[in-house]
Amino acid sequence: PSLAGMVPAGEPGPLACDGADDLAALAELDEARLLQNLSGRFLQQRVYTYIGDILIAMNPFQSLPLYEKPVSEKYQNHDKGTLPPHIFAIADGAYQAMLGHLATGPQNQCIVISGESGAGKTESVKLLLRHIMHLCKGNSQLEQQILQVNPLLEAFGNAQTVMNDNSSRFGKYMQLRFQRSTVRGAKLSEYLLEKSRVVQQDVGERNFHVFYYMFAGLTAEEKEMYGLLDPSLYRYISGWFRAEDVAECWKHKYWEVRNALDMVGFQEQEQVDMQAILAGVLSLGNVTFQSQENNGAVRVSEASRGWLKAAAGQFGVQEEELLKCLICKVSVTRGEQIQRFHTQQQAEDARDSIAKVAYGRVFGWIVRKINELLAENVDPEVELREIGILDIFGFENFVVNRFEQLCINLANEQLQHFFNYHIFQLEQATYQEEGLPWEAITFNNNKPILDLFLAKPLGLLSLLDEQSTFPQATDKTFVDKLNSTFKGNSHFQPCRGRVLGFSIIHYAGKVQYGSSGFLEKNRDTLPANIRGLFINSVTPLLSVLFTATVSRTGTLMPHIKAKVLPGTDNNFNNTRKQSVGAQFRHSLSVLMERMYSANPHFVRCIKPNSQKEPGVVDSQVVLEQLRYNGLLETIRIRRNGFSWRPSFEEFAERYRILLIKPDVPLTRESCMEILQSTELKDWRCGKSRLFFKYWHQELLAKSMGRLEKAAIIIQKSEYWDRRVSSNPECISGQGAQVEFLPQPLPHHRRSLDSIPGHWRQKNLTRLHL
Repeated sequence: PSLAGMVPAGEPGPLACDGADDLAALAELDEARLLQNLSGRFLQQRVYTYIGDILIAMNPFQSLPLYEKPVSEKYQNHDKGTLPPHIFAIADGAYQAMLGHLATGPQNQCIVISGESGAGKTESVKLLLRHIMHLCKGNSQLEQQILQVNPLLEAFGNAQTVMNDNSSRFGKYMQLRFQRSTVRGAKLSEYLLEKSRVVQQDVGERNFHVFYYMFAGLTAEEKEMYGLLDPSLYRYISGWFRAEDVAECWKHKYWEVRNALDMVGFQEQEQVDMQAILAGVLSLGNVTFQSQENNGAVRVSEASRGWLKAAAGQFGVQEEELLKCLICKVSVTRGEQIQRFHTQQQAEDARDSIAKVAYGRVFGWIVRKINELLAENVDPEVELREIGILDIFGFENFVVNRFEQLCINLANEQLQHFFNYHIFQLEQATYQEEGLPWEAITFNNNKPILDLFLAKPLGLLSLLDEQSTFPQATDKTFVDKLNSTFKGNSHFQPCRGRVLGFSIIHYAGKVQYGSSGFLEKNRDTLPANIRGLFINSVTPLLSVLFTATVSRTGTLMPHIKAKVLPGTDNNFNNTRKQSVGAQFRHSLSVLMERMYSANPHFVRCIKPNSQKEPGVVDSQVVLEQLRYNGLLETIRIRRNGFSWRPSFEEFAERYRILLIKPDVPLTRESCMEILQSTELKDWRCGKSRLFFKYWHQELLAKSMGRLEKAAIIIQKSEYWDRRVSSNPECISGQGAQVEFLPQPLPHHRRSLDSIPGHWRQKNLTRLHL
């Protein structure tokens, strides 16, 4: 049946919904029943649903009573089957797995949150982080600092788009470092800040939040100190200061940011310098140009001379030197300075380039500073475990899609491939290798799309870099090169007519990209001499930002001075040879390497409608997401497959203690003996490993937990036997002093090791099951 259209709250629709918590447990499930199950749960405000060990999270677009402290307390080393699906359950699962309390030993974890723009990824990350900090059982300053990172980064890296009021315009991967159960540090990696937003926003969109927060939160005296006037005057943020209730909200957000800066550890002078630079960016945006009639050279218009003076003062540089960087290019040839004046378009491009790179370096510095302040302070010999949380921009398809959308969608292709690899490819390949009977499940393999982007030397990014090195190349020559290279590629389509662009058939659908500005954004050049000018700024922070160099992944490295070769024009590319595309490709490669080395947990975020309306399901919008995410196929493999596949050695090493006898060999036979001592069903045995359903890990963890409790009981009993034999008055109470039992040891292995052999064999058999 057709399920397109809007389904409001209170109208469950044409199909009965059984509201199953775990879709993988259903005997039958087609596309219509899947949609109806998720829609029905959502309309009952049950926004979370499992597919085995994978969480589906539908954005409610409203606050729900699901996240208070009493709820959080329940999801603490919890039994999955006894509580409803929840984002807290994913946090708890990752934390317990990191500690080694589940089926596997201690190992690094990563939580991958994916979904299109507006699906609720950013809020999910905040909830995950909050619950993990709660599980640490501490209130330390470090934990509070970590929690303050998100509001800080949201202010500088998020903005309102037509799809999302709080859209992440950058990607981040936060690595939480633990020593046993205690968080000891954190590291943040950021990816591809959308710097073009600083100077241009489409209709219905805004600049980065922090600009609006500043105007709403600064006092009149502070605005005067920073040289800020009425916000409606600024071209980069015009038209967004009308509603008083919105301004009041922004004022509150501004003080949240200030508190976060203080708590994380930013110094007062650093905060002053940072806001002065942001004010300079806004003033610079109001500088306009006009051509001189006699020689065609460009000059600053008389009406905007005041804005140029204001920007120079806010940046802490000389007005005339800033003017030179805007209207001309100075180079040195054979010891002689040559000055070439810009056209009006070149001057406007220079102005916007300075604004973008200044903001981008402030953002990079904030991330670097956070990492310095939150770095772990432990002995290098101490082994730390890690939980990584990925919050990266969702798949985007706007009316006009630019270079930024291409990079964003490439990142989402990588995440989809990571999901496919773990859920489909790796699992099914193992069945074949191990000789297990298996009917193959087909899935949409997006590897050819990644090859189109990343192949060398004829992938899209390689061709973009090649064109970017040619001074005479244009966006049109780039598109012509793509059309000739990818002719016949089923994932590439040329644009027809006079449209300068191309289309990519992504895993999530066809996206048309307008190629205007591709080469310039990939080059990311800075006007000549601006770097030298800013290095000599009297604003200390601005000098630091432009003294720094940039790593291969685009990370700002303030403590490493960039080399400036004698006789060069201080062009930005002298300190950063790599293009933006090359940096992004390398940073994605590093990210994927980190994620492949950890045990993944998946959260698939779904947007219920495009209007951001609470309590409404647009069936067609949801259905499209279910299809391109491959959720029906995911349900099939989680229902029929075996997601946990330890080798004989790994399983026997971990669970031989269940046999309650010494020197258990790490063999297939030992594994069979261990499994016979449990009540597990539906597992399989291959040539070199065992195959378990996703719920088997919890059942085995329960058996281990019961064994640990039994060990502690025996430990206490033996302690009192020793006390009685050495001091009979302990029983009679005559002359006895109050005795405290020793604290139980934190891990079952240590508890068991402290029990004499004759006690183990005699009592554990009786107690552990």
